[in-house]
Amino acid sequence: MSREQISMIAHADHPIKSPLDDDSVSRLLERGLPRGDERVLDLGCGTAEWLLRALTTRPHLHAEGVDISEVALTQARQAASNLGVDERLVLHHQEAADFVSAQPFDLVISVGATHAFGGLLPTLAAARKHLAPGGRVLIGESFWDRVPSPAAVEMFGDLADLATTVDRVVADGWTPVHGHVSTRGELDAYEWACWGSLASWALDNPADPVGAQALNTATAQRSQWLHGYRDSFGFLCMVLRQTPVTTEK
Repeated sequence: MSREQISMIAHADHPIKSPLDDDSVSRLLERGLPRGDERVLDLGCGTAEWLLRALTTRPHLHAEGVDISEVALTQARQAASNLGVDERLVLHHQEAADFVSAQPFDLVISVGATHAFGGLLPTLAAARKHLAPGGRVLIGESFWDRVPSPAAVEMFGDLADLATTVDRVVADGWTPVHGHVSTRGELDAYEWACWGSLASWALDNPADPVGAQALNTATAQRSQWLHGYRDSFGFLCMVLRQTPVTTEK
């Protein structure tokens, strides 16, 4: 079973693909879209859940999404058609790092997709290229909430703690205007939903050649979360604006 197949099944009951509940997603979008008629870009949009939620509640919004998964984009197009927002959504099948647009965007989103650019600061550098004057960035990134275990470091890599993560963003020329740290409830709900969806699919499809693999994957991920990194992992979403450059006299 490919990583893409696993992801699609695992996120069937949690399509936002991040440890955020519906209220948190709504608040982040409200802070990122104060007018309601913005142009929005999602770099690494997947099934475009962030864009679809924004479009359905803001009839004057226009959005574009970029992702390398044709399967995810096909699902996004179908969902947009079902919701009646397809005329205001443009999707691009390509590497997010290679995307170029003739027009800037009022909000650039990259939540849980910084790996596509090689990390947090390279993602912000990419977002800055697409940003209209006065625009905002909505970014989501993992961090260590406490000293991680070796298993956690092996799985997630060299993350920083919360304070260091924010300090790096500020030093890079950004001002956070809103932030949300996922609660323990959001983190657990997200993980349990992913394992549950994957395990249920496997149990409902016992004759499928990859059913056993899906069940083994769900079991392994659950064990890693409970025994390896549950108590040390955190997730931060911020709405950012560029810090004005001042010249001292």
